Amino acid sequence: MEIQKVNLMPVIIKWAAIYVITSIVLSYTIQFLNLSPDTPLKWISTLVFIAFMLLEQKDCRDVNGGYLSFGEGFKAGFLYAIFSGIILTIFTYLYFTVLSPEMIDKILASAQAQMEAKNMSQEQIEQGMSFTRKIVNPTVLTISAAFSSVVMGAIIALIGAAIFKKDRPPVLISDTDGDTIEPTV
Repeated sequence: MEIQKVNLMPVIIKWAAIYVITSIVLSYTIQFLNLSPDTPLKWISTLVFIAFMLLEQKDCRDVNGGYLSFGEGFKAGFLYAIFSGIILTIFTYLYFTVLSPEMIDKILASAQAQMEAKNMSQEQIEQGMSFTRKIVNPTVLTISAAFSSVVMGAIIALIGAAIFKKDRPPVLISDTDGDTIEPTV
């Protein structure tokens, strides 16, 4: 019996596309509901990233006949993170430069309001806002999104690979008499 190698790429691309679409919808939902940029709801996208990666790894195992080695599971999860990260990095840059550039001002206003709520002096607020303006720009936000996607993707891919790992049983070998013998390692 020969083990068929299954192409997992369609499954990986499918789940990455589902995540990207969901993440874009969540971004615009938060914007259209006029929620603060620092709302805890922004973390829903991270939870969706994790959930869809785990579903993708399970789907890969199912497509692969119910088996998935640790390496295959990690590779599938990491490729999901890379593909979705690349697309979302492009979206993030376009979002903050073309589609919704006003969000930068909204983020800066939210940061200033938080500093004022902490009763910081005007000098401290000016220093804090100077630093915040440096890191809240489309380029830094885009690089941050790409980096976090890769790092978080690798960590979650490792966890998911450990969860969904199911090695194939060893293949039994028949000798010339038709008797089954165990393979030697």
